[in-house]
Amino acid sequence: MKYIQIDLLNEIAILRINRPEALNAMNLDVIFELARAIDIISADEGIKVLVITGAGERSFCAGADISYMVNIDAVTAEKYASSAQSVLNKIEKMEKPVIAAINGFALGGGCELSLVCDIRIASENAKIGQPEVTIGIPPGWGGTQRLLRVVGPAKAKEMIFTGKMITAHEAATIGLVNQVISLSDEEKSNLDPSVDQNNEKEKSIALSKLLNKKLLEHCITFAREITKNSFNAVRISKMLINKGMDADIDTGLRLEIYGWALCFAHEDRQKMMGAFLNKNTKK
Repeated sequence: MKYIQIDLLNEIAILRINRPEALNAMNLDVIFELARAIDIISADEGIKVLVITGAGERSFCAGADISYMVNIDAVTAEKYASSAQSVLNKIEKMEKPVIAAINGFALGGGCELSLVCDIRIASENAKIGQPEVTIGIPPGWGGTQRLLRVVGPAKAKEMIFTGKMITAHEAATIGLVNQVISLSDEEKSNLDPSVDQNNEKEKSIALSKLLNKKLLEHCITFAREITKNSFNAVRISKMLINKGMDADIDTGLRLEIYGWALCFAHEDRQKMMGAFLNKNTKK
C-alpha cells in the first residue's frame, strides 16, 4: 500500500498514515487503503493491540483533503463522508484495543479518527480540533456524535462552534486524551551532537523527532500492558463499554453479566485463575 504502513512488533501492530507532505490528510485513496489495512489487522489472530499514528513529526492526521473537497457537489460529498465514516466505524468496532499515538495535528477527520480509538495518547506539541465550520461545513466523520460522548455536549459545542484548536494539555484536562508525553529538560539537552544548537529550525526538528520516538515507545509499552492480560476478557470488556455508552444502566448491567459469564466458558479464564491461585499458594 502507498499511504498506509503496517509494522508488526510481536502481538502489536503499528499503523501509520503515510502522507506527510499533506499532513497525512485522508483522500479517497487513503480511506480505501486504511479500510483494507483494518480488515487485514482484524483478521490476524496474532495481533492483540493496534497503535495508529501519522508518518513524520508534524501531524497525526489533518483530516479530510480540502483540495479534493473544494470542487465536489453534495452527492459526491455524501459518498466521501460515508466512506470515511464506514472505515472509522470499522476501527471503533474492532475487537482489538486501538491506541491513537497523536503526534502533532489531529484536526477535523484526524480528531474524528482519534475518537474511534480506545485510548488517546498525545505528544505535548499536539494540536487537536474540529475546525470544519471555518471552511463552511460541520464535522461529517462522526465529530458531532462522538466528541459529545467523550467530553460532554458543552465542550463539544465549544470546540465545534469556534473551530479552535486546543493543546494536548487542554485536551487532557477535558478528558479528550488519556496522557500527554513530554520531553524532560535532560532529554532536551541530550540531542545528537551533530545538531546545531544555534539553529532553531534544526533544533526544533530534532526535538520533534525525539518527542515522536518517545510517544511511540510509550504507546508500545502501554500496549504491552494490555497484551499481558486475557485477550478474550479485554475484547469483551471493550464491547461492553462501547454498548453501554448508548444503553440505559439496567440494560448495560445485564449485558455485563452476560459478558462476564461468557468468559467462564473460555480456557483463558481457568488457566489464569489457576495460575493466580498457584502463585499465591507458594507465597
